[in-house]
Amino acid sequence: MERLEEYRQAIRSLLEQYAAEGNQDDQLETQVICDRENDHYQLVSLGWQGQRRFYSCLMHLDIKNGKIWIQRNQTDRLIAQELVEMGVTREDIVLGLQPAYARPDTGYGVA
Repeated sequence: MERLEEYRQAIRSLLEQYAAEGNQDDQLETQVICDRENDHYQLVSLGWQGQRRFYSCLMHLDIKNGKIWIQRNQTDRLIAQELVEMGVTREDIVLGLQPAYARPDTGYGVA
């Protein structure tokens, strides 16, 4: 249970750090969404760009079976590496955005 809480904190810290850096467009808002009950975590950007509505999920991470699954990363950050630097073991990070057959070659967990 202690490791699960550490992983939750690492994910939240990562998302909050990115959100604090903000974006350059003052018409957009960056939100950190944390569903601790189901262990789903997202960073979304939303707002208006001129007359057009904008909504994008920048990052999506889940915790499943004690491992952090990176489901989406629409940034230039290497969030798996950042999680390792925060103390998460490589084996406990699954690149869910990669097909299952490619995961053994990533150097991270497979499932």
